[in-house]
Amino acid sequence: MKSVTFKNRTWDVAADVRFPEGFDPAKKYPAIICAHPISSCKEQTSGSIYAERLTELGYVTLAFDASHQGASGGEPRYLEDPATRVEDFRCAIDYLVTQDYVDEDRIGVVGICGGGGYAANATMTDHRIKALGTVVAANYGRLMREGDLSANAAVATLEAIGKQRTAEARGAEPHITTYIPTSVEEREKAGITDVDMVNAVEYYTTPRGQSAGSPNKLRFSGLEAAVGFDAFHLAEVLLTQPLQVIVGDVPGAFGSYRDGFELFDRARSEKKDIFVVQGASHYDLYDQPKYVDQALAKLGTFFEENL
Repeated sequence: MKSVTFKNRTWDVAADVRFPEGFDPAKKYPAIICAHPISSCKEQTSGSIYAERLTELGYVTLAFDASHQGASGGEPRYLEDPATRVEDFRCAIDYLVTQDYVDEDRIGVVGICGGGGYAANATMTDHRIKALGTVVAANYGRLMREGDLSANAAVATLEAIGKQRTAEARGAEPHITTYIPTSVEEREKAGITDVDMVNAVEYYTTPRGQSAGSPNKLRFSGLEAAVGFDAFHLAEVLLTQPLQVIVGDVPGAFGSYRDGFELFDRARSEKKDIFVVQGASHYDLYDQPKYVDQALAKLGTFFEENL
């Protein structure tokens, strides 16, 4: 593995490139970009699980930290900006096509959770991506708009963001909130029992998956764009590349089960498939071998046929 950086606008994006066994820099290899979930980092599931396993199958892989997050640059910090997240993919491809060992006609993408939604959006407008795989892909804009499921949740959120931006413009300190409760105890005290939230807290705040690059911090005043974002907008027009969608059949609050079917249904791709992993919840497909093995077997076959 080699740690590298590439530019997005004026800052450096941090990435880990993995090389298959017996790597020969004089040869050309297919490459797969692996994109992390919302609030995650390259040391978690996108890098240590999916990139690692795909490298074992013979691919050069690149797992990166989103701009403004993890080890990547970009100010302000802890920003979740959809346009920048999508641009990260294009910049990652710019990096790969300058490497002599990468076959530029055989570049694919795998995105997990919110990274899957961003990956789909990037694939629509960057056709250097030749094949797209998603694992429990989530449409972050849809999730932001639903809020607490009340009819006015999105509008109320936007009004609160606007007030916070005004305060910060007048000199107030940025409001840094969290994506999820900060501990199992905090979740239990709040009475949160949804399977996705239970597993999210377990994954991100315990030794199961926690990482320094994933601090559970989110800049509240930067969320306006996310509320108005639709990761799948124009998929029926622009998403023509081969598509493999993978979801678990245990639905939760993050909505990746229905988002996966929506992406599959809307994609214009002539060659597309959706695979439902029986008994798997959203976070089971991050790191639980029984379920991850099934996802990677499907992705292995998909990329072998399409890259």
